[in-house]
Amino acid sequence: MDISPLQKARYGYKPRLPACLAGDIGDIAVELGVPTESISDREDLKALFKHTYGKPLVSFVKEKNEAIYRELKVGVILSGGQAPGGHNVIAGLYDGLKKGNPASKLFGFLGGPSGLVENKTLEITDTIIDAYRNTGGFDMIGSGRTKIETPEQFAFSLTTIQKLGLNAVVIIGGDDSNTNAALLAEYLKEKGSDAQIIGCPKTIDGDLKNEYIEISFGFDTACKTYSELIGNIERDAASAKKYWHFIKLMGRAASHIALECALETQPNICLVSEEVEAKELSLDQVVDHICASVVRRAENHENFGVVLIPEGLVEFIPEIKKLIEELNNVIARDTGEFASISSFIDRLGWLRMKLSENSYSLLKSLPPDIAKEFLMDRDPHGNVQVSRIETEKLLISMTEKKLRELKNGGLYRGKFSPLGHFIGYEGRCAFPSNFDADYCYSLGFSAFVLIASGLSGYLSSVRNLTAPAPEWKAGGVPLTMMMNMEQRYGAKKPVIKKALVDLDGKPFKAFDAQRDIWAVKTSFLFPGAVQYFGPPEVADEPSKTLKLEHM
Repeated sequence: MDISPLQKARYGYKPRLPACLAGDIGDIAVELGVPTESISDREDLKALFKHTYGKPLVSFVKEKNEAIYRELKVGVILSGGQAPGGHNVIAGLYDGLKKGNPASKLFGFLGGPSGLVENKTLEITDTIIDAYRNTGGFDMIGSGRTKIETPEQFAFSLTTIQKLGLNAVVIIGGDDSNTNAALLAEYLKEKGSDAQIIGCPKTIDGDLKNEYIEISFGFDTACKTYSELIGNIERDAASAKKYWHFIKLMGRAASHIALECALETQPNICLVSEEVEAKELSLDQVVDHICASVVRRAENHENFGVVLIPEGLVEFIPEIKKLIEELNNVIARDTGEFASISSFIDRLGWLRMKLSENSYSLLKSLPPDIAKEFLMDRDPHGNVQVSRIETEKLLISMTEKKLRELKNGGLYRGKFSPLGHFIGYEGRCAFPSNFDADYCYSLGFSAFVLIASGLSGYLSSVRNLTAPAPEWKAGGVPLTMMMNMEQRYGAKKPVIKKALVDLDGKPFKAFDAQRDIWAVKTSFLFPGAVQYFGPPEVADEPSKTLKLEHM
């Protein structure tokens, strides 16, 4: 198979481990802390997780541990969207298993959680793992978004585990996937199975984090990849001096990606969904904010700029959030009737009596192409697919309209030539940065130690991430510790709480301190491509968000 020079070079990269995981494999033991509690809803969660609630925090220490040499059979699942470094998690897990006992085996479940339910596996060998070390993507075993949630799915999962004789399953995923991991760990205990479940924190969105999970893997690489592209666009804007670029960035609900990219590139405007919601800004007020920058820059004869837009913004604008909620409820209630109406105009007429007056007026006021996107096919849970709403085009259209009004009133004399972009898939499968390559390998190796030590219901944890890799601290966090109860589809469900941008946190405050300057004065930064070779301050740097959070 032909490979690129970079891929060949990355095969030779040796990920660095925390000191507590390096050296003799038999000298890694677990140290148990005090019992833990969930974020909230403690009594409800205790009742739901009778066998797995309240486990202690775990850290690894240098002590003899004979259990590390056990022969093990382990399964691994890649769950949800791709994130750079997933293959290195599997490599760290595989290497740990083989160092502990060469007879140990690792099975990859094909296509995500459905592979566990349907018993579709691939035994991972030296040849297979060596072809994927330090590479992007999830193509070694594939991923999927199946949720193990029905009694039948749980029963099939247990049957698969029993047929394969597995000691453990590692689930590599985000908050929803690891909520599933917690439920599966509880189910297995309830059924008397000794099989263990361990999770690994994956999502480029950056919203699976807390005191013990400092960042989810993939965030670092994805943001560096996006920032390179944004920097290139900024350089082009500063060169051509005639375009305003509206760039929507992947990230689903939280604005961590948009904020990190803003810190990396210093655009003229970066919208932060959490701030929009906290200040209860209307769509018109968001547009006014953009127009203020356009007008001020035009006064300086700079009719160009860059606007960053988080993917989930529309769900945080109060009147649009209300519209989406009403549409989801109406379409879910009358699915067949709605589906039978083919034309957009007829659907609008049908919704006239179904929506509140304010929501209907808002829907009708949107550009038709955008309004149609609010009525597209729902996701499997009956919700609008926010990622398919072209928020960048909506804001461009409304900004153009507002600027025409300002020009007619003599308040704006510039030229406005907008271009829209959506940057997302470009970063999900990039070659992992050195940081993510090391971090992911350490997460996988930590998952092995948790399994060898007989633990279940934990998320692999590696901390102190702004220090050099040997100084990182590894261990495990009980999955139930990160949970609360939330309303989902008409009922209270246990879920791992998403971490949104903290408006009182250091990353947002660093952004807030500079953004008024960026809005008027061209202050672009050009971070360039992800660097894999060179001095540590270039090749091994963690994200700005992580560094600011540790200041």
